[in-house]
Amino acid sequence: MPEILFPNVEALQEKYLDILNDTAFQTELDRLLHQYVGRATPLYLSSYLSEIYQTQVYLKREDLCHSGSHKMNNTLGQVLLAKRLGKTRIVAETGAGSHGVATAMACAMLKLPCFVYMGEVDMARQFPNVERMRLLGATVIPAVSGSKTLKDATNEAFRDWICNPEDTFYVIGSVVGPHPYPDMVARLQSVISKELLVQVPALAGKILPDYVVACVGGGSNAAGSFYHFLEHKEVRLIAAEAAGKGLDSGFSAAATFLGKEGILHGTKTKFMQTNEGQVLEAHSVSAGLDYPGIGPLHAYLHDTGRAQFVAITDSQALDAGIALSQNEGIIPAIESAHALAALSQLTFQETDVVVVCLSGRGDKDLETYINYANAHKISDGHNN
Repeated sequence: MPEILFPNVEALQEKYLDILNDTAFQTELDRLLHQYVGRATPLYLSSYLSEIYQTQVYLKREDLCHSGSHKMNNTLGQVLLAKRLGKTRIVAETGAGSHGVATAMACAMLKLPCFVYMGEVDMARQFPNVERMRLLGATVIPAVSGSKTLKDATNEAFRDWICNPEDTFYVIGSVVGPHPYPDMVARLQSVISKELLVQVPALAGKILPDYVVACVGGGSNAAGSFYHFLEHKEVRLIAAEAAGKGLDSGFSAAATFLGKEGILHGTKTKFMQTNEGQVLEAHSVSAGLDYPGIGPLHAYLHDTGRAQFVAITDSQALDAGIALSQNEGIIPAIESAHALAALSQLTFQETDVVVVCLSGRGDKDLETYINYANAHKISDGHNN
C-alpha cells in the first residue's frame, strides 16, 4: 500500500476488533440496524422458484433494507467506527451506486461530510442513484480514467485518502482492500447469516440450509451470507460471478475463471491481469459486479473447494431478473439476478432448502431491464 496510508491502516488494524466488540458500539449498531435499517430482513419462500426447481427456494430479502440493499449493514458500522477513531470526513467508492447511497445515508444520519467516487460510465447507467446521493448531501465525484467503472472509482478513493490521511476515513464497500477491510466488512455483513441461523429452522424445519447462493463481485453480500456456515461443510456455498458477454468474449468479470493471484488495491487475491501483472478491464451489465478481482476470502473458498463458483452471463442474469419480476412480483437488482440464474446450473433434491441472497432491489436497473426486454420482445408476463 502507499507508505503515507500505512499509519492509518495500522491504526485500524490495531483498533477495529476492540471497537467492533465493544458493548456500547454493538448496542448502538444493533439499535440502528433494527430501527433505521429495518432488520431482521424476511426469509421468503418463493413459490415460483420452488416450483421451477422442484425444491424449497427461499429468498433472503436484503432488498427490503433501508437504501434498498445489504450495503447499509456495512456502512453504518464503518461510519460509527470512523467516529470512534476521531475521523471527520468520509470517502467511498461505488459501482452500481448502492454502496454510495448507503454511505451517504449513514453520513447524513451521523452528521459527517461524504465524498463518493463513481466511474463516469456507472454514473450514466445508474443516474437515479447519483441523484439520491446528491439529495442526501454527498458530493459525487466522477472517475474518468481507465474503464470509468468500479476499479477506477476505487483508485480515485484511495488517492483521496492518500491526500487526506489525517481527517479522512475510507468506507470500502466490499470484502477487498488492505487488511482489516476484508475481515471487517465480512463481520459487519455477517448479520445476514446470523439471522438465517434462526430463520431457516423456524420456516423450513431444518437446522441448516442445504445451499446458500449469492452473487460475487468483490463479494460482501456473499461473505455475509456464507459467514456463519463456513465451518458447516454440509452447507453448500454457491457464488455466482459475472461472465459478462461470455468467458471467452474478452468482456467478462469472472475472476476465479479468468484471473490469477496477485496484489490489487492492497489485497493478495485473484484478479484478471496480463502476464506482466497489469489489471485487465472487467465487464458486466451489472455495475456492482464490474470489478476485475474478488475478495481474498472468496479466493480462498475457491482454491480450497469450500465454495462452488458459477459463471453467469449478462443475458442469463437479465432473463432471471425479469422472470422473478413477472412471476413473483419482486424486481431484483441485476447483481442479485446473477444469483437467481445460478440455480439453473445446480441439481436439487425435493427436500433441499435453498437460500438465495436477494442482495438488492432493481429500481436502479429499470432502464437496463426495460431496454433488454424490449430488444428481446419479453412482454408476455410469464417468462421462465
